[in-house]
Amino acid sequence: MKLGQATIKDIAKALNISSSTVSRALKDYPGISKETKEKVKALAKKLNYRPNAVALSLRKSKSSTIGVIIPEVVHFFFSTVISGIEEVAYANGYNVILLQTNENATRELAAVDTIISNQIDGLLVSFSKETSNFDHFKKLMDYHYPIVFFDRLPNLQDTVNVTVDDQTGAYKAVKHLIEQGYTKIIHLAGPENLKISIDRKEGYLKALQEAGIPIREEWIIPCPKGTPEESETICRALFSHASDRPDAVFASNDIAAAGAMQAAKSMGLKLPEEFGAVGFSDWQFSSMIEPPLSSVSQPGFDMGEKATQLLLEMIDSENEEAFTARTEMLETGLVIRKSSLRKG
Repeated sequence: MKLGQATIKDIAKALNISSSTVSRALKDYPGISKETKEKVKALAKKLNYRPNAVALSLRKSKSSTIGVIIPEVVHFFFSTVISGIEEVAYANGYNVILLQTNENATRELAAVDTIISNQIDGLLVSFSKETSNFDHFKKLMDYHYPIVFFDRLPNLQDTVNVTVDDQTGAYKAVKHLIEQGYTKIIHLAGPENLKISIDRKEGYLKALQEAGIPIREEWIIPCPKGTPEESETICRALFSHASDRPDAVFASNDIAAAGAMQAAKSMGLKLPEEFGAVGFSDWQFSSMIEPPLSSVSQPGFDMGEKATQLLLEMIDSENEEAFTARTEMLETGLVIRKSSLRKG
């Protein structure tokens, strides 16, 4: 460690105490003993510890505001998460500032800067599809800033997360298709850098393996944009092979599933007799299209509530346990509609 580059974590490690204790000692919190304060301040002086601009912003007075960084406001799932967040935040006297990245990593960096400059008390994050470097979040965590990640889990250590059981949800979806007599099931996969995409793919594979259906790698197709145009283009090409045509799709999101259904219709296939479909997230439109789309439902409101509860514990707690790394996993459900009901 070079002088002048010491962090709160370095001081905590050297004194065998928690980062939150160091942070509070440096701020002269009344709950910290005089002896501990003296030890912390002495070592901080010895190591020439100086909080950078980020730390200085984060140590100012409480704002009673939490920040939320999400990919898309219009996404049905995220809109339900926001409702859960606001319910808990407002009930506890907190305001909510909402920042949208539009799945853009550069906008995400700007959103973090906004959080810092406005001295927001804590942050709830579902990062963008483009994000592969998480240093902007790690920097905040190094200063013991309260962050809870939801839905999308970062490749970082010591994080507090709330997610759903994507793998089991996907497994149930594909198992349902198999039980309905579908055996040539393609998977329109989400962005490969997201753990939710990996877990949904694993659920798909598990169901096929359990049923003894051969896995065909060419039928696991990246659909990173998740748009109807993207999935329709992919599926029209697959349907052109009449002798080896898929008879069902499990898509990583409902919009991709809807695009696959549109492709099947345009090729003259009957749904669900000749082609079945199951999506993921159970968007509102899923029950309105023809045939209505089967989908894996996610407890978005519950996720928002749980993530906010954990964040407020981190903000208000004098106990290091609130910052203990953990992942809270919520259950999914399978909503069966006509798009996958071959047997009625």
